Amino acid sequence: MMRIYNTSSGIIIDHNNQYFSAEEKSWDRFVNRSNLFQAVSSELKHLQPNEDLKELTSLAVLTPIGSQEVWASGVTYFRSREARIEESKEAKGGDFYARVYDADRPELFFKSPPYRTVGSGGNIRIRADSKWNVPEPELTLFICSEGTIEGYTIGNDVSSRDIEGENPLYLPQAKSYNGATALGPCLLVADGPINPDTNISIEVSRNSEVLFTEKISINQMKREHKELVAYLFRELDFP
Repeated sequence: MMRIYNTSSGIIIDHNNQYFSAEEKSWDRFVNRSNLFQAVSSELKHLQPNEDLKELTSLAVLTPIGSQEVWASGVTYFRSREARIEESKEAKGGDFYARVYDADRPELFFKSPPYRTVGSGGNIRIRADSKWNVPEPELTLFICSEGTIEGYTIGNDVSSRDIEGENPLYLPQAKSYNGATALGPCLLVADGPINPDTNISIEVSRNSEVLFTEKISINQMKREHKELVAYLFRELDFP
């Protein structure tokens, strides 16, 4: 397992607590490869570790994205299904969420271009015309151009719940706006799929007071990761 950081000083790889600087300077060229773990592991054999690079993974880290788009899938957990149904009752849109949860085709939507994303420690935004904005921690898949899952990162799918609840057709406005997507701090790359017992957790605090905390295991997802990728790549190219 390794962590790949996009930093202002170049690409840094943390492998077994040893830190390496990649020779490749282009983030897109470096990460957009099938069998990424094996490719990088082979390259590390020709590089020397440098402990001084560790500091850059916290002080100079950038968003782990180059020219990639961010897409999202909705209503993938039963808990999410129930919440969306409740929020959209007045608009009589609850049936849409129940149906998509059970349907063969998943809900997929465009979340953000790279220039609207923020990195680890950055400032997300609340829509000025929304009264109820929430953070949504997400497992984020990194998929190469060939359609294979090559890594994972942490995502924050910031959402305007009141806008989406008013009408499901307002989803793009509720989900996609400046600063509504956060990613980072790195790509986690392994030689196999992520452990299905991995937990996603969130803690919201204000003035050092914890206001909310929750977690869920990714094995509670309704759909397989490869299933979501297959639908996304059906009629879309990601060069």
